[in-house]
Amino acid sequence: MIKRNLQHTFSLLNVDYVRLTSKWNYQNVISPYYRIYYINDGAGEISEAVSVLKLEPGYLYIIPSFTLCNLSCPNYLGQYFVQFFEDSTDGSSLFANNRTVLKVKASEMEISLFKRLLQINPGRGINRSDNPKVYEKDIYYKEYQELNKQQNTSVYLETQGILMLLTARFLSSEKFKNPNHQLIPLKITETLNYILVNLHMDISVQQLASRANQNVDHFSRQFRQYTGTRPLNYINEKRIERAQYLMATSRMSYVEICNQTGFDNLSYFSKTFKKLTGMTPSTYKKQIFQVGFNR
Repeated sequence: MIKRNLQHTFSLLNVDYVRLTSKWNYQNVISPYYRIYYINDGAGEISEAVSVLKLEPGYLYIIPSFTLCNLSCPNYLGQYFVQFFEDSTDGSSLFANNRTVLKVKASEMEISLFKRLLQINPGRGINRSDNPKVYEKDIYYKEYQELNKQQNTSVYLETQGILMLLTARFLSSEKFKNPNHQLIPLKITETLNYILVNLHMDISVQQLASRANQNVDHFSRQFRQYTGTRPLNYINEKRIERAQYLMATSRMSYVEICNQTGFDNLSYFSKTFKKLTGMTPSTYKKQIFQVGFNR
C-alpha cells in the first residue's frame, strides 16, 4: 500500500452569504489568500489581464492567492464566499502554475457544503465592509486566526474537509494545468522546509548539500529533478514570495524586508524582484496600496 502524507492544509479567514450591489466595484485586487464564490442570484464579473469571467448563478469560482483581478457588479449579486490561506509542508502551492480565475458548474453537494461551512463557523463574515481597503489588513488576519485556534477538533476537521472538497472541484477542471507530480525524496523535502524557515539567513547551495550529506553537483541535480529549478533559483523565488506577502500585509521598509528575506542589499533585492515578478518593488507597492493592504 502506498502511503501519501497530506501536504496542503487551509486556514479559514471568512465565510458568509452576501447580497452585493453596484458598489461592489474594485480594481486591481490582489490577495495573499484564496477566494471561492458560489453565485445563486444576479450577475457580476471578474476580469484579469487576458480574460473576463461572468459571475452567474449556479457556478463556483476560485481566485488563487496573489492573482490580480478586478471585481464588479452592475446591479445586484447573491454570493456565498469563503476566504482562506494555504499551508504546505514543502512550500509549494496547489495553484503555483494556475494563478488565474477558474469557473466550474456547481452541484447540490457544493451548495450544501457552503451552507454547512456557514453553520459551523458563525460570525465569520466581513462585518466591516466589502471594500478590500477596509478588511484586507494584517490586524484582521490575526483576529480570524485567533478564532481558528478556538475551534474544537470536530469543527476544525470538518472545516478542513469542506475547504478541501471545494478546492478539489477546481483541481479536476479541464483548464487546470496539472504538472506531473512525483514523490519527493525525504532529503529534498527536508531541504525545502529548511529553506522556508531560514529565508532570512544566508543560505548557500554548499550548506544545503552538506545538510543532505551529498556533494554539491549530485544535490543540485536531484533538487532540480524534483522541483524543476536550481536551488538558488528556488531560494530567490521563495524570498520574493515572502517579500510580496510582507509588502502586502505590513508597513515594513524595503530595508526591513531585505533583512527578513535574506537579501544582502536593496540593489540585489530590486533586481531579483523585477526579474521574477516583471515589476519593481515600488510598482508592486503602488498596486497593493490601491486596495489598502497596509494598516
